[in-house]
Amino acid sequence: MNQLLEYLCPMSLQAIYDTYLKHPLVQTDTRKIQAGEMYIALKGPNFNGNLFARQALEKGAVLAVVDEDPGFDDPRLIRVADGLETLQELARHHRRQFRVPFLAITGSNGKTTTKELVHAVLSQKFRTYTTQGNLNNHIGIPLTILQIRPDAELAVIEMGANHQKEIEGYCRVAMPTHGAITNCGKAHLEGFGGEEGVRKGKGELYDYLRAHDGTAFVMWDYDYLRTMSEGIPHRVRYGTGDETYAGHTLESEPFLVVNMDKGIGPVTIRTRLVGDYNLPNVLVAVAVGKHFGVPDENIVTAIEAYTPSNSRSQMVQKGTNEIILDAYNANPNSMRLAIENLARQHHPKKIVMIGGMMELGENSIREHAEIVELLKKHAWQEVILVGGDFLKVPHPYRYFPNSAETMQWLREHPIEHAMVLVKGSRSMQMEKVMDGFPAPPVE
Repeated sequence: MNQLLEYLCPMSLQAIYDTYLKHPLVQTDTRKIQAGEMYIALKGPNFNGNLFARQALEKGAVLAVVDEDPGFDDPRLIRVADGLETLQELARHHRRQFRVPFLAITGSNGKTTTKELVHAVLSQKFRTYTTQGNLNNHIGIPLTILQIRPDAELAVIEMGANHQKEIEGYCRVAMPTHGAITNCGKAHLEGFGGEEGVRKGKGELYDYLRAHDGTAFVMWDYDYLRTMSEGIPHRVRYGTGDETYAGHTLESEPFLVVNMDKGIGPVTIRTRLVGDYNLPNVLVAVAVGKHFGVPDENIVTAIEAYTPSNSRSQMVQKGTNEIILDAYNANPNSMRLAIENLARQHHPKKIVMIGGMMELGENSIREHAEIVELLKKHAWQEVILVGGDFLKVPHPYRYFPNSAETMQWLREHPIEHAMVLVKGSRSMQMEKVMDGFPAPPVE
């Protein structure tokens, strides 16, 4: 290890870890800190956690780790060279204490749903820890690992990334023994430098597994994942063909129903997931569960019981309307799949409300134009485009610059008895339009 730590008091990383073992709760936000937690100050372009070290201690933090002179003395204060690196090294040290499988999941689309399905399945048999919420980045992954307790039998770690070398860094901390890449699509093109850059960046998970005798769960329908995963010592194949674990869509209106053809069953799995684009997510959950010995009936029970939340492919009933709320994120691939899914629904009144897609770089206007062309191929009761580069693309549809104005228009022009897709990138906050739909009548 490099000379990472330079302390105001003589304490090593092991000593910090010893304090953590006595108080195994780490916080980086003083607004959330509670007595008995350890505080690690982080800083970025628009914030400096060092300025709140005194506040953390006043709230009862057992230790405050800073990387700048805080301007005061306290026996619970410790200074390091870099707060973020300390957080990551502390998590890496904690990870080294475990001899249980760590499964990493990344991909352009579906990684959170996959993570939650896999966690639900594995929890049927094992004490399983997983990423909470969106803690899937350079801060969230160490915090996730530091939440894992000694009773862990499995861990599922979600990894998000928007440029190359991120996944590589996450793997250094999480040290996964198993991994899955859901897909590689047109997400974060600006940061990754194009589609090939996306594959290279996501493929860093495969690189780690290849170098550490790991196991990869590979969607065999995707030729590029077959190629990317070559050389990994152990590959578990799933898909819709003649793979070890295979299944196909029976129906998807409105919820996905999957028939498993190989590896489990035969059995029908009736999910609460919207859209047949969730089929690979179900298949990998089955493959992971079977690989780790979860009984067939428990796998089916877990998948069927899972209900999406947090604006990810949720089916929401609002008054007389059925709303597919998928507003957590969007990129060209996921947008196309969501639109095509709605187009296949047998509903007399279908409405599309989509927000702009971000981080597409020089391809942004072209990608938005292609979505407009896709919309033109289908018949809709109404199409509403919101913000982003939809403003720069010619189209025949209604347009609003933001979700707030869209919500106001909905209040003035109530929609009833419709099936509505609400989708957009996180920054568009498309979930806000939900307040514009009529509420059910009070009985």
